[in-house]
Amino acid sequence: MVAVCAPNAFKGTVTAQAAAAALARGVRDAAADAIEMPVADGGDGTLDVLLRTRRSAARVTRHRVTGPTGAPVVARLGWFGRDEAMVELAEASGLRRLGTGALDALHATSRGAGELIRIALNAGARTVVVGVGGSASTDGGAGLLQALGVRLTRADGREISPGGAGLEELDGIDLSTALPALSRCSIQVACDTLSPLFGPQGPAQMFAPQKGASADDVRRLERALTRFAAVASRHGYGDLASIPGAGAAGGCGFGLAIAGAQLVAGARLVCDSVGLDTALRTAGVVITGEGRLDRQTATGKAPAEVAARAAASGVPCIAIAGSVLDPLPDLFTVALSLADFGPVVDPMAHTRARLRKAARRAIEDMRATPSRADAF
Repeated sequence: MVAVCAPNAFKGTVTAQAAAAALARGVRDAAADAIEMPVADGGDGTLDVLLRTRRSAARVTRHRVTGPTGAPVVARLGWFGRDEAMVELAEASGLRRLGTGALDALHATSRGAGELIRIALNAGARTVVVGVGGSASTDGGAGLLQALGVRLTRADGREISPGGAGLEELDGIDLSTALPALSRCSIQVACDTLSPLFGPQGPAQMFAPQKGASADDVRRLERALTRFAAVASRHGYGDLASIPGAGAAGGCGFGLAIAGAQLVAGARLVCDSVGLDTALRTAGVVITGEGRLDRQTATGKAPAEVAARAAASGVPCIAIAGSVLDPLPDLFTVALSLADFGPVVDPMAHTRARLRKAARRAIEDMRATPSRADAF
């Protein structure tokens, strides 16, 4: 029996690669075979997962760019061959770039991600994959666009202020000033969520609170994003606010769509790249997971994509998460929380050990369940 171990990163604790290795050890402890296949969905860790699949052709460069608060950070840019680049937005503009005391939902900017794209284009990239997810900002990609030379202006012609709050000032959008190489490049946006730009599933209402937004901030950001969409439509950029992925990374999907990029499901792109479907052909079970299972998981996150592919292949799917707020039984055969594996050990400090223990338990429990024993 073979178990495919295909987890996402456990944010703030272990990478997808480390999680896959820990799960595989637990599977082998239960006397089963394991395939380590870390996945991602456009958010944190996407660059490392894709670099792993293209080892011989992959390289990394490092660049000083603008962080989400405006202070400089050093961020990685991935290369696959001479003219294909990979930008992970979270490298420059992610929540992981902030301490808990530095959250600023209204003013955090995506500018650094745009600077990485500009660096790639100036270096000759003809194809750029942008992984969007894990952002600290809710600015609709405004900072990103400004870094690419797009003018976002107030009624008086001055540039708007940074962050989502700056969109409250927006009156004009001018792409004629954008970096010329932008029009000669193919940009594919790997979205970690397929949510629209606003509404209950959008970046302000669903995701801004985890970026430090108060209830009043959420209302301001919702109005600001709505204004952005209205101004974009008035300037001839169509109705892009409702396309799947427009709300990804605080609305950066929308900003990149204005610049002509193609939005795709990040989890689908990554699972195709790592060859998950091929691995499932010989699998008896697949184990996936992330830091937290909740209603956001089903909006385009990697574990949901893994589960959907497992179901299509007739393979049971076990989810193991740091915490399970919603077991999502329509997606997963079983959902286990690491918090249930030892009341004394701190799950944040001992994630690898708990993942190993949970994987072993999951395999042993499935063997003991008559309705699932055929998988083994």
